[in-house]
Amino acid sequence: MDAASFKKMFLPYHRKLYGVALRLLENEDDAEDLLQEAYLKLWDKRDALGVVDNPEAFCITLVRNMCLDLLRSGHYAWSRQRVELTDALPLAVPDHTIASDDAQVVQMLIDDLPPQQRQVVRLRDVQGYPYEEIENVTGLSAVNIRVMLSRARKKIREEFFKLRDYEKRRD
Repeated sequence: MDAASFKKMFLPYHRKLYGVALRLLENEDDAEDLLQEAYLKLWDKRDALGVVDNPEAFCITLVRNMCLDLLRSGHYAWSRQRVELTDALPLAVPDHTIASDDAQVVQMLIDDLPPQQRQVVRLRDVQGYPYEEIENVTGLSAVNIRVMLSRARKKIREEFFKLRDYEKRRD
């Protein structure tokens, strides 16, 4: 496959692929980097891609799997968490002041969820995506998504009230 036919076959899906990567990674720079890596993978295997029946589905699956692999990697999660913490916390503010805002507490509790629950909660409750789109992004069934959301919301609610009760007793 030459460069012209490669571009004709795969570049029309660029916006959709970027959207999938952005929703999963929640970071524009990381989504762009991952998309470049995906195009490199496709280019390296371009001779075998002529038999692909549905290039759009193939590309979406490739990007989704690359995102999930990246999210599962301990190094990526650790580096993202470190960057988010240093960006989010002012230097001279004590810890109890940060936890006083309910929205920040809920965000902290969401961040502490297991990766798949965290992803589903962010997609549905934070970003407002419909279940069908979450199914496409995550590859989970609607039933699995609803169960994960229910468990994640229950966990957030329980932990939130534990923290609130602790603060009341401490004061």
